[in-house]
Amino acid sequence: MSGDMSTILSPERLQAAGTGPLYLKLRQAIEAAIAGGQLKHGDALPPEREIADFAGISRVTVRKAVDDLVEAGLLVRRHGSGTFVVKPVQRVEQSLSLLTSFTEDMARRGLKASSRWLDRGLHLPSPEEAMMLGLAGGGRVARLERLRIANDLPLALERASLSADVLPDPGAVAGSLYEALARSGHRPVRAVQRISACNIRGQDAALLGVQAGDAGLSIERISYLASGRVVEFTRSLYRADAYDFVAELTLPQS
Repeated sequence: MSGDMSTILSPERLQAAGTGPLYLKLRQAIEAAIAGGQLKHGDALPPEREIADFAGISRVTVRKAVDDLVEAGLLVRRHGSGTFVVKPVQRVEQSLSLLTSFTEDMARRGLKASSRWLDRGLHLPSPEEAMMLGLAGGGRVARLERLRIANDLPLALERASLSADVLPDPGAVAGSLYEALARSGHRPVRAVQRISACNIRGQDAALLGVQAGDAGLSIERISYLASGRVVEFTRSLYRADAYDFVAELTLPQS
């Protein structure tokens, strides 16, 4: 065990933590080390057996403390690798009653939105895109695929499809898609959004900085112009540990 870990997990430090169960003292000692910078993002904890032997406590006690810290989002278990300190995630709330873009939503919360572009071009539509957007034969589709980031934290993968006559130059979209659509008179006025739970897999997990199998939120949005035409078909994948969707409910008028 390293010198820093020996200090953090020493029996003397645990005893000095005050009254309460041993698992709580151990949890508080590790929390204090994370808050004080002794344990940093990516640092590995020793195996539970090693912690138990060094601190003179049971493995059950160690497991309880680690479980609590995992649930609190301060530690993460990686199968076959161990337990690691993770950077606390600032959760973001999005209202389900407002039709806004990611960029606009982050700005309203004082967060800096940015993107890593994965695709931004014109393509032949897939059968699903042609059906959802009502494209005639020979039409093309503008695809915008990007990793959405807020304050340097990857939050979502966004894959938007629009008719090429609505967005003839996808490369001109630098930030907010809805701002670009507003400039051409094609900003949507309403949308139908479907949210479902999912597990994040493969390359999507790597891009979002989570483990394969971690919980995610899958969101499908169909947006409409005032005329009723579908202007946007978007599928997004959000980190469930960083995003909350909030709906305000009211009683129906009698």
